[in-house]
Amino acid sequence: METLTTIVDLREAIRARRPYLKRIGFVPTMGYLHAGHESLIRRAHADCDLVVTSIFVNPTQFGPGEDFARYPRDLTRDEELCERAGADLIFHPEPAEIFPRGHQTWIEVEEMANIACGEFRPKHFRGVCTVCAKLFNIVRPDRAYFGEKDYQQLQIIKRMVRDLNMSLSIVGVPTVREPDGLAMSSRNNYLTPTERQAARIVPRTLQMAQELVEHGELDVASLLTAVEQAVAAQPLARLQYAVVVDPETLAPLRILNQEARLLIAVYLGSTRLIDNVPLQPKAPPPLAV
Repeated sequence: METLTTIVDLREAIRARRPYLKRIGFVPTMGYLHAGHESLIRRAHADCDLVVTSIFVNPTQFGPGEDFARYPRDLTRDEELCERAGADLIFHPEPAEIFPRGHQTWIEVEEMANIACGEFRPKHFRGVCTVCAKLFNIVRPDRAYFGEKDYQQLQIIKRMVRDLNMSLSIVGVPTVREPDGLAMSSRNNYLTPTERQAARIVPRTLQMAQELVEHGELDVASLLTAVEQAVAAQPLARLQYAVVVDPETLAPLRILNQEARLLIAVYLGSTRLIDNVPLQPKAPPPLAV
């Protein structure tokens, strides 16, 4: 496994291997990797002949006052995980390598980026889409792998790839969770021990919502009220948003007459956690003959 820091060196490393490859897999990350990232790399390793993992804390997806400066970083630890999971190349550039002085071209997916995280983090998905497009152009993968925990991001990247006729497939990989159900995230490291215990309210609330729908709740407003009340019952938790959307278009829904996705963001202290869950409405009974 090699770690490369420049676009020229990465392209040369891929070019040298290209004659022997049928499929290149790519896993973009911001580093401080955990078992969720490992599952993406392992999936790419199983599917592809060459796996490239990027470790790049993208400054353009952080807003004013967000945690870019304190975002956790540990390259040595990340390299060990990548090698264990089956990565062949790591791309670890400096910000100026990706966004050189004078950069002024951006990619935006409009409606899908205006709800949920996009409502509270202006220009966040502009930064995500732009850096992903740049990385796709650099690596030229056949497949790129993203976790379902960042579900809005996953669907927006899929839309960007379709709209711009990019020649790769976007593969969503199921969320990896801690034993108590909390989705694995680099930001979990910000939680104090007390906040970490309180964070269990997030997966518990998602499970409750699933069960309500399975038992016949079809009104989205009623479901979201139940979600708000569940989070409010945990004194250390604060709900930023909860929205039920079409799983592909991310259009908000009012009635659960189709498969849907519940997206939520919850603050524990100053740490913001996002998660989501599929909602499958109970099928109506067959008509009597």
